[in-house]
Amino acid sequence: MAPSSVVVTIEKPNKFSLVEINGSDSTLLLEKQKAVSPKQFTWFLFLKANRVFACLSWLPMALKTTFLSVKKRIALSDVSDEEAKSRRLYRFIKVFLFISIFALVLEIFAHLKKWNLNMIQPWEVQGLFQWCYMTWLSFRVDYVAPLVLTMSKFCIVLFLIQSLDRLILCLGCFWIKYKNLKPRINGDAYDIEDGSSFPMVLVQIPMCNEREVFAQSIAAASQLDWPKDRILIQVLDDSDDGNLQLLIKDEVSLWREKGVNIIYRHRLIRTGYKAGNLKSAMACDYVKDYEFVAIFDADFQPNPDFLKQTVPHFKGDPELGLVQARWSFVNKDENLLTRLQNINLCFHFEVEQQVNGAFLNFFGFNGTAGVWRIKALEESGGWLERTTVEDMDIAVRAHLNGWKFIFLNDVKVLCELPESYEAYKKQQHRWHSGPMQLFRLCLPAIVTSKISVSKKANLIFLFFLLRKLILPFYSFTLFCIILPLTMFIPEAELPLWVICYIPIFMSFLNIIPALKSFPFLVPYLLFENTMSVTKFNAMISGLFQLGSAYEWVVTKKTGRSSESDLVALAERESKSLNEEKITRRHSESGLETLNKLKKQEEITPLKKRNRLYRKELVLAFLLLTAAARSLLSAHGVHFYFLLFQGLTFLVVGLDLIGEQIS
Repeated sequence: MAPSSVVVTIEKPNKFSLVEINGSDSTLLLEKQKAVSPKQFTWFLFLKANRVFACLSWLPMALKTTFLSVKKRIALSDVSDEEAKSRRLYRFIKVFLFISIFALVLEIFAHLKKWNLNMIQPWEVQGLFQWCYMTWLSFRVDYVAPLVLTMSKFCIVLFLIQSLDRLILCLGCFWIKYKNLKPRINGDAYDIEDGSSFPMVLVQIPMCNEREVFAQSIAAASQLDWPKDRILIQVLDDSDDGNLQLLIKDEVSLWREKGVNIIYRHRLIRTGYKAGNLKSAMACDYVKDYEFVAIFDADFQPNPDFLKQTVPHFKGDPELGLVQARWSFVNKDENLLTRLQNINLCFHFEVEQQVNGAFLNFFGFNGTAGVWRIKALEESGGWLERTTVEDMDIAVRAHLNGWKFIFLNDVKVLCELPESYEAYKKQQHRWHSGPMQLFRLCLPAIVTSKISVSKKANLIFLFFLLRKLILPFYSFTLFCIILPLTMFIPEAELPLWVICYIPIFMSFLNIIPALKSFPFLVPYLLFENTMSVTKFNAMISGLFQLGSAYEWVVTKKTGRSSESDLVALAERESKSLNEEKITRRHSESGLETLNKLKKQEEITPLKKRNRLYRKELVLAFLLLTAAARSLLSAHGVHFYFLLFQGLTFLVVGLDLIGEQIS
């Protein structure tokens, strides 16, 4: 029987005809028809309303659960110690907040008193307080507003230039797709039956205290499909944990017993971070016998055919120095933070790297999942320890020496995204402070190099200034400082297209390479503005050689790339590209050693905790204060933008995005 339904018909002003239908038989309509009074009809409406409210009873429970979760995570939080290294910016934001709160209170009081510069004549001013306020209004109009307006126009110009650059990159990507422009292999493939036709390849896996991922990275490299006598795998272990060193040695021994040409190296003097590790490995005598070197970070899992998809591109092209593959992420759907990172990195690889590789034969080396011609490394000066972005450093120097790069968008290497905000923030700080260090060091070499003027201009103005310096500068200044400031200085109000239309359009362009992430368009826009604080601070540190610019913190891994779902994901991606399935042999090597180590020492469980980020929290209250001020001026879009941006800063400042750190 169909569910009950009710039909109400008004016959007279004080009479209602109510028909209840219990089934699909329309003949029951007249039989069950009866007249009811307005009071009965009112009770009927109350009954329906009660059912509606009952359906929404889950909402308070959901809010309560969310509140308890937030309260629990805050209770487990620590104050981030990184503030000690960036106190100037923190103090500036804090002073700005106090001034904004004072201005908000003053504006509310003046609004209630209806004080206005255009409505009150000088002779109508009563009292010292009102005189001070009217004097401030005059000073604001004559001096402060023009200054803020000039700053905002300057940032808007930078914003438009950067948006135009991004639009051109997207058009270049569309052109590549339309024309199917892909790097082609020159000449015939290597003779499978004749192993001597394959070039000698060195595979390097630099690692440092990466217990969670070392086994599978070694296993993946050991299964690369290449003649065994034409490949050597170097496991470059910089770990300072003696127990972990034993585990890695045992893993290497296992694969060596299986016939893999693999060696273990550990430096006694661990200087220069990753660059020092690679430099030490390249100094070995046997390296002169090898023509190419493939580099994989400890959490990267190349497919067995990786070398066969990359190394042949060097054949017949003696000017080619680097072949870079794309990253693919095993944990991109793990939480909101990884989803937002996936949007950024998909755009970076599919648009920035692919377009620059196709039209300029130059891009920044990503530090891993790439194959270098060893001759190009040596002629460019090898690995240098002068910055924290040794990959970008060697790429710029190789470009200045005339070497070409190609990017293979179809060749993907699985890896892992940082799942906690703490790890992601440290990674972004290194990625944005290092380029500014490098720019200071490389600028004289770029100016005096023999490359064309157009390539020099691309390096200086596009590669360094626009994409590494201007982007974090205007993002932080325009949306985190000038925008809330204009709420207290309405004469310098930002136009709607600056804070709404163009940012949304640019975010849409960014999200095109990862269309499945389209529902996260608005969170992505807000989170990128939030990250501008970290990027701006890192950019300033690198540009002015502050202490935090020389920090190198290994990005924390969770080991998800070592789980069985990694194999399934790799197989699915291989199917889509008509590649052979790969099989991962689980490593048994570390089990015995690990059991022995567990007997020797008690392993205490790690306690997960949150951190409080002061700069983000102070900016959250600053933006929320500006949002409250915008209500007095009835700024609709400005209010909502400031409100949601402030809430985003609050969520990030309380470390409620991503996983907790251990």
